[in-house]
Amino acid sequence: MKVQDKKWIRFRIYLVAAFFLIGLGIILSRDFQLQVLQRDRLEAIARASYKGEIKIPPKRGTIYDRERHELSVSIEVGSIYAHPNLVKNKAQTADHLALNLNEKQSRILPLLNKKSSFVWIKRRVSPEKVRQIKSLGLEGIGFTTETRRYYPGREIASNLLGFSGVDNQGLEGLEKRYDGLLKGPQHTLVQMRDALGRPFYISRPTSQNLDMHNLVLTIDKDIQYKAQQALDAAVKKAKAKSGQCLIMDPETGEILAMAVVPTFNPNIFGQYRPYQWRNRTITDCYEPGSTIKIFLLAAALEQSTVSPNTRFYCEKGEYQVANHVIHDTKKYGSLPVKDIIVLSSNIGAVKIGQELGYKKFSEYLKRFGFGSKTGIDLIGERRGFVRPVNKARQIDRATIFFGQGISSTSLQIATAMASIANGGKLMRPFVVKEITDQSGLVVKKNHPHMIRRVLSTETTRKVSKILEGVVSDRGTAPLAAITGYSVAGKTGTSQKVDPLTRKYSDKDYVAIFVGFVPANRPRLVILVMIDEPKGNTYGGLVAGPVFREVGAWTLNNLRVYPQLRLAATEERLETDDIEGPKFDPGLRPETENNGLLPDFRGQSMREVLRWGSSQGLKVLLEGSGLAVKQDPGPGSSLKKMTSVKVSFRPPA
Repeated sequence: MKVQDKKWIRFRIYLVAAFFLIGLGIILSRDFQLQVLQRDRLEAIARASYKGEIKIPPKRGTIYDRERHELSVSIEVGSIYAHPNLVKNKAQTADHLALNLNEKQSRILPLLNKKSSFVWIKRRVSPEKVRQIKSLGLEGIGFTTETRRYYPGREIASNLLGFSGVDNQGLEGLEKRYDGLLKGPQHTLVQMRDALGRPFYISRPTSQNLDMHNLVLTIDKDIQYKAQQALDAAVKKAKAKSGQCLIMDPETGEILAMAVVPTFNPNIFGQYRPYQWRNRTITDCYEPGSTIKIFLLAAALEQSTVSPNTRFYCEKGEYQVANHVIHDTKKYGSLPVKDIIVLSSNIGAVKIGQELGYKKFSEYLKRFGFGSKTGIDLIGERRGFVRPVNKARQIDRATIFFGQGISSTSLQIATAMASIANGGKLMRPFVVKEITDQSGLVVKKNHPHMIRRVLSTETTRKVSKILEGVVSDRGTAPLAAITGYSVAGKTGTSQKVDPLTRKYSDKDYVAIFVGFVPANRPRLVILVMIDEPKGNTYGGLVAGPVFREVGAWTLNNLRVYPQLRLAATEERLETDDIEGPKFDPGLRPETENNGLLPDFRGQSMREVLRWGSSQGLKVLLEGSGLAVKQDPGPGSSLKKMTSVKVSFRPPA
């Protein structure tokens, strides 16, 4: 290559390099000019275009019951806003909006007169309203989509679920407890202005990387509804102040139902008073009354202080402790321990307690969970109160043995009772079974958790056997008995303290029944509490029937079938004096093997349930007496049949 050619190539390289260097210098100088020299002017221009931002409430995850029925969902709704500076005829626009939104013009016009670039007119309106207002073509009026919380069951489990506010933030109940998990990512409407000065909005997510989750509860929607329905009827019948009904699986600590009266509709929670929102099963403390004798008996048996047949003299109904006289409802003489519990003698309980000792009993109460939170996954739970040994007067050391001078929540009593039912294990109660992501995958699963062992299995068997007597004709709660099932339980009727006199009231009581069923293989612990019933105030008379109704329905719903021996015995007792249509033994339902549904007319509930059990069918019972109607009808094919509804009526 010639020298001249080499020089030419070198010249071109230098020329290209110089070109790029000059271009880079221009870019850097322009960058310096925009970011340094003209920064303030450009910021002012940007601020003139960027008018602000409005946060849009995040969508929330769904809350399901244990069978994946929706209890709380998010639905899309429209919201209406305005740019007041773009609304020319404000009065006319306010008239149109007020007419279509069923609002007063006097509320909307001040919004349109504001010196603001953005105002909400009305949030979360129906799609029909949005369409109506859009069709008017009102200048300066805009629309966006938001989500709102909707509770399809309305009052069902509302005190447990709680509710969320206008910005979709959890305010009460599970909605507040799991607010961080239920909330999805936050979105923002950013208001901009184009070259002609017209505002427009862009939606963008915030920098927060939040994932929305769903909750699957231990609650069964159908059991919850039945508990709430029966409790509401009982509260109304007793003209009571309030009521509570708890249903728990004693083996796992799962809460199947948590009913409260009064309740509320969370879709319109603002129309109710705050006292109607609270979950009384964990927030309200009261003296447990004679239900505490369950745990006194258990502690005394566990410590071998007494046996079921140890006898105590019950002083014919009056027993003086310090300057106070303790009374029984009847003048009992010498009673064995088992009868002291069955007949609920306060004096007998005091004498058992004196043998055991206040210090030892208070230790057992704490082991049962009294005086401390159960650890349930809810907010607002209270501890209750157990008087310290060093602060207990002589009378305090006596009255605690029949449930005075101590306070507890319904959940504490039910959890402690569950430890009797399951063989001595204190389980942590819980209401959230699973947490799932948006695709339905389980990200967390709550498992049963034993806090500690409280009693030996042998002691719990003895206690259970004695508590079965409470529900017998000799005991205080025969109305809690469920035909075909062995029931163990205890009544409680405690006086309330008058807030004015600070003494025990002679008219305000709390009526309680807590029990488990079936007693030999417990599936359910049920507590019923009626606050300030009028007329009959005894737990066995007021709360016992609710236990029976809810328990029978729930056992049938869970396909826990009656014990045949018990059912046959009780059936004979019930039908000995009944005159009515008799069923030919040759045509008994259980003998039918032709694949068709038999005719149940004239049969008792026990016979129908026995047949359903043998066929693996769910039997829904309605009414009482003898069967008069069924759905599906007689002769229907049993293939693909899962349930049958049978109506009963007392014989004429």
